[in-house]
Amino acid sequence: MDRIRIRGGNRLNGEIQISGAKNAALPLMIASLLTDDTLTLRNVPRLADVTLLMRILGNHGVDISVDGKRLGTSGIQGDTMHLTARTIVDTTAPYETVSRMRASFWVLGPLLARCGEARVSLPGGCAIGTRPVDMHIQAFENLGANVEIDQGYVVAKAPKGLRGNKISFSKVSVGATHAALMSAVLARGETVIENAAREPEISDVAECLVKMGAHIEGIGSSTLHVQGRERLHSATHEVLPDRIEAGTYAMAVAMAGGDVHLLGARTDLVGSVIDVLDRAGVSTSPTNQGLRISRNGAGLKPVEVTTEPYPGFPTDMQAQLMALMTRAEGTSTITETIFENRFMHVQELARLGADIRLNGDSAAVYGVKRLRGAEVMATDLRASVSLVIAGLAAEGETTVHRVYHLDRGFERLEKKLGACGADIERLAS
Repeated sequence: MDRIRIRGGNRLNGEIQISGAKNAALPLMIASLLTDDTLTLRNVPRLADVTLLMRILGNHGVDISVDGKRLGTSGIQGDTMHLTARTIVDTTAPYETVSRMRASFWVLGPLLARCGEARVSLPGGCAIGTRPVDMHIQAFENLGANVEIDQGYVVAKAPKGLRGNKISFSKVSVGATHAALMSAVLARGETVIENAAREPEISDVAECLVKMGAHIEGIGSSTLHVQGRERLHSATHEVLPDRIEAGTYAMAVAMAGGDVHLLGARTDLVGSVIDVLDRAGVSTSPTNQGLRISRNGAGLKPVEVTTEPYPGFPTDMQAQLMALMTRAEGTSTITETIFENRFMHVQELARLGADIRLNGDSAAVYGVKRLRGAEVMATDLRASVSLVIAGLAAEGETTVHRVYHLDRGFERLEKKLGACGADIERLAS
């Protein structure tokens, strides 16, 4: 199993190209199931989750090809992917695939909408909480599907097709919004989705669906109006830049010090992160090409932050911020409201010398004068990168184990940081 070794103390200077958003690329790939024409996606990141989803979609009958690199193009530019679901050969997604990647559960909506039936394994729990699918099932039932749970599988049937209806979610859910949206575009009549998630990745998928012939109003708001179509057609769409990756590298620069230009970062997508960094005393400057982050000698100020659905501070940035605040001059408070069990990185940060005390869904982070390198273990995707951020400022050597978590969501992280001066390398098992 690969691991990453970091020798802390180096400042970061240079440029980092922000990749396409994983949380948009995965549902965009799944949207290919909605048409028998070809969907072309540009700026697809090279991630383990993308590779796994290619295999999963292939099992359903999706033919996938990826363009080769042209001479002279950068190795960190995203891929161009062509997905053609001419014929759906299997409407079942088995446990062995869904258990490996939760997002694969989202195939249920497109399969149900296009084929009138789907049988998809329940995803079960995960390292950061149970994340139930009851609201997904509610959406399918509201659209006229008969849904049963049979031996760990969600079995949904709508032999006469789905019918538009009102779907009102009791709380904001990105996954349930994806499920409702990708089902409603092929349902007869109008569907109104209330209390929909407003994350930019939802909007990116909706905009792609519109290019495919869907009629969707209210994109970017909490109420979506969808007029169903009999079929969708081919389209070409570029995956938006990854706001979580941009925020993560911004935290890395804030921790290590230096001056880095995040090329392709969209400031409109990371407003809450910029606000927190500004309060912490980090310099942030929008540019024509992205976002510049710098910290040159000044100490970090403590902050008080609560994770919230977009446009609030994202839960996927909580671990990175916690790592940064271990070096603040004072006490920070970070409250997690989205997922339970998302403080597992606390014990690993403590191995580096962090002083963090938990009280329910809140963490008090007492800034320390120094961190010291140690052997640490990643527990999930975002937790793993928080350990890398801490290692950039730790004295001596830090080794992060189980970096397969990192490969699920960060493209060539060690190369991007290394190009800016970090002493970081991947060690093969």
